[in-house]
Amino acid sequence: MKPESKFWKLIKKNTPKIQWTRLESWSSFGVPDLLGYHENCGFFMLEMKVTRGSKLHFSPHQKLFHLTRPKRNFIIAQDVSLGSIKLYESSALPELLGNYKGSRPVACNDWDHIQRLLIRAPLDA
Repeated sequence: MKPESKFWKLIKKNTPKIQWTRLESWSSFGVPDLLGYHENCGFFMLEMKVTRGSKLHFSPHQKLFHLTRPKRNFIIAQDVSLGSIKLYESSALPELLGNYKGSRPVACNDWDHIQRLLIRAPLDA
């Protein structure tokens, strides 16, 4: 099984309050991997990244998506060498393009906190 498929199963298992739809990236370049829904916040998107080093790789289309849609979209990164899971808001993309380990996540290694952040109601609702 591919690392991203394993990561997808881990996300689904650890965020049971969220209704997930996995999107096929070949159909729309740059669109995040997952569409999430919860009654508190409505829809949001989550880009999954699996890494073993100090860099996260984004296609030009992924960069454009996150830079132009920074609200209610997220990036979740699994560093398999460290065993860590980190959640970032899309607005953190410029920092993540450098050495992402120096970027400050909004949540780290805490699935309950990650789920709470993903389903919180938008501030301007």
